[in-house]
Amino acid sequence: MIGTVLTAVAGITVGGWAVSFDEAAQQLTLSYPEANVALSGALTFRSGGKDWRVAPARDAVPSRLALVDPNDNVQGYLSFQANGGRLQMLAYHRTAQSYEGWLYYSGQLRFRSDAFACRTSPDPSERVLRLASGEADSTLNDSLFSRADDLALLLRAAGETRLYAKGEGHGFFLSGRIHEASEAAFSFTVERDYYRSRYVPYYKPVDKKRSPRPPTGWMSWNVYFDTATAEDNLAEARLGKKYLQPFGLEFWSIESWQGNSDRLPVSKFYNMNLECNETQFPLGMKRLADDIRALGFRPGIWMAPFGTGNDAFYQAHKGWFLHRKDGTPIGCWNGKYTLDPTVDEAVDHLRHIFDVASHEWGYEYFKIDGMSGRGPGYCAHLYERPDIRACFSRPDCRDPFERCVRAFREGIGPDRVFLACQGHFTGPETAYADASRTGADIVAPNRPVTWHNIMNQARCTLNQIFAHNIVFYADPDTLLVNDALDLEQARVTTTVVSLPGQMMFSGDKLAELKPERIKLLQQTLPVADVRPAALYPYFRDLPIWDLAVARPFITYHVVALFNWTDRPETIGFHFREIGEPMDRRFVAYEFWTQTYLGGKEGSVSLEVPARGVRLLALHPEVPHPQYLSSDRHITQGAVELKDLAWRDRTLTGTVEAIGGFPLTLRFRVPQPFKLASSKVPEAVSVRTVMETPEVLAVTVETPETRDVPIALDFDRRSE
Repeated sequence: MIGTVLTAVAGITVGGWAVSFDEAAQQLTLSYPEANVALSGALTFRSGGKDWRVAPARDAVPSRLALVDPNDNVQGYLSFQANGGRLQMLAYHRTAQSYEGWLYYSGQLRFRSDAFACRTSPDPSERVLRLASGEADSTLNDSLFSRADDLALLLRAAGETRLYAKGEGHGFFLSGRIHEASEAAFSFTVERDYYRSRYVPYYKPVDKKRSPRPPTGWMSWNVYFDTATAEDNLAEARLGKKYLQPFGLEFWSIESWQGNSDRLPVSKFYNMNLECNETQFPLGMKRLADDIRALGFRPGIWMAPFGTGNDAFYQAHKGWFLHRKDGTPIGCWNGKYTLDPTVDEAVDHLRHIFDVASHEWGYEYFKIDGMSGRGPGYCAHLYERPDIRACFSRPDCRDPFERCVRAFREGIGPDRVFLACQGHFTGPETAYADASRTGADIVAPNRPVTWHNIMNQARCTLNQIFAHNIVFYADPDTLLVNDALDLEQARVTTTVVSLPGQMMFSGDKLAELKPERIKLLQQTLPVADVRPAALYPYFRDLPIWDLAVARPFITYHVVALFNWTDRPETIGFHFREIGEPMDRRFVAYEFWTQTYLGGKEGSVSLEVPARGVRLLALHPEVPHPQYLSSDRHITQGAVELKDLAWRDRTLTGTVEAIGGFPLTLRFRVPQPFKLASSKVPEAVSVRTVMETPEVLAVTVETPETRDVPIALDFDRRSE
């Protein structure tokens, strides 16, 4: 019965799944045409050290397959059950027969072209935040997800589930153990609206045309607070042009520019009428935008438009604001007077002020504060309260907050970047904004950054990073690396912000930073293209963050070991926790201390100082010279490394070098190899040194930013 087709199977037809089995090839094909999903591969069962055969049922029940033992007797069955987009394959014994074995299904699947492999089943024992850059394989992947369609394909097995890259598509492997008097199940679920139904009701994929990568920039508030002048901002921008712009810093964003904004609280600022503080910004906001652009940056601006502290503006537009029944105005974080979002003229005014700031003043990045994410003083929370809704001009308005957010985008226009400050994936910001300030303020007003602030930054990252680079770019708040933090703590916040590929906005007084602190900022730029590999939030302090990097020419891991405690701790992990086989051998290099850790099998552990981090590059060990690390970027190659190949005792590669700033690449040189020569273009200087008997450091420097080809020729010491 070769090519027998199972038809009229209860549930499968209703659910839309088609099932076919080719007995001669032992090939099972499952398809769900409605979502263009198909899996095809070998179906096998092994028991007692012997392979059994899978065959069409030998009785009058056509909806199942049979498990046939080596003596040609049917000993069990595989049945199929479907419910909508979910198909289950169940294995069960025939009558009282007692045997056990393993059922395997492996092959190739077809899904959306933009889909990536990931994990969607949380494990309470997880200690690792999983991240990926490129098509990185992992033994932990159990799902495919399409950003464009918010569509997921979830694979589950009683044993092992694995998805991996294979050619133009993905391969899969499922295993399930069949015990006496038990069932082993495989399930295949097409889940529509994965994010929309679970987490993000206003789901819209991040707009990569408007903002191809997470925004980067500088802003004043966290060290200047509300006192920065136009000249303060420009003085910092001149330093930023020298030290950060060459590495990819894009925006220069202005804070606390409104009338009466030189001193908190924000509720006193003139937030709704485009009046600027003439003492601090005497030439106006358009001139400042022009001056910023002349320095090569794109100008950005902070606004908090849900209310105002301007008495005159309130008196002139009293009908635009909320009042209690006794006529007294309602205040909020944004103003002594809070905007009534149900008044059309008020919303039109919001649209107008953003149109002016965007198209007349020339600002290209808008940080709009007071959104969904924080406490009751913010307007999304405020507008939801029944006592406040009763004060609306139109109490029956169903989307008061969204009306405002929509007006912001319409005023800004389709080609400007919109950051929802204290935005949240549960609110309407995801439909209109490009980015969200997911982190709390990194400092308290007029206070230096503290360890408590960094811990908060890390926790906000952990519980919202699963939405990053999916529906918006995550902004964990400003990266501060000044001397209020010791070097270990500065490395922690740098790793927290940068390893997951989040937005990076600097906020220090650049002239006061030591060179080693400036380099921390440079090592985050540009932001690497990183996405979550586990599509669910975490609400605990995970000590291990793993970035799996995959390029056509190299695959490796960058693993951060965080010590969140106040004493030194030994922190480690098993390879299976980062989705690698336990028997695979890796070589390890630590980024922050520039230390080679040698070969590792099965696990890695390292002593990490109190409130510190260690950042390991893990490469599969090979028997010839290989790339280890780069001091150019925290991802140690994901940004700067463009090509790499080993051929005929020569290691060739291409790296992007920033003009005027040397970078050092490190390579492992195992016995019996030794470096014979190094080659770079004529305009590039190169210096090589064996730092240890097995680690070669190659430092290149070029006067202009360019891709630098490097060739390292090796001899064998025994020859």
